[in-house]
Amino acid sequence: MATTGYSLTHYAEGKIGDAILRGISFTAPAQMYMALFTVAPTDAGGGTEVSGGGYARQPVTFGAGTTQTTGTLYANSATVTFPQATANWGTIVAFAFFDAATAGNMWEYTTQDGAGNPLNITVNAGTQLVFNAGQITDIKD
Repeated sequence: MATTGYSLTHYAEGKIGDAILRGISFTAPAQMYMALFTVAPTDAGGGTEVSGGGYARQPVTFGAGTTQTTGTLYANSATVTFPQATANWGTIVAFAFFDAATAGNMWEYTTQDGAGNPLNITVNAGTQLVFNAGQITDIKD
């Protein structure tokens, strides 16, 4: 399942705004981690991230962007494999990227799949989510 159309959080927008408008540089995160949510976050954060049942955020790496007619397309350059659920995680309605494996700052999130449909992935005990290289996409217009 591809994803696209991530929204920047207020945190990310503040970092970009400070850099562009005020000349205040920041260091981009060395690693991003993909998180799964059963209640969607907003630009301000929040939401309900999956917890327990063997869940852990997973590192995700993106390749260089490619120019499209609608913007720049970014895709994961390696497979992202979540641990096998040892209990029901619920229905995943959002993905987000954080700058840490736990806690940290949320930079982007989405509630849609690549076709623009709402995310709706039920994860029961025994399920393992795997996203192959190129399957997680984000277009910046």
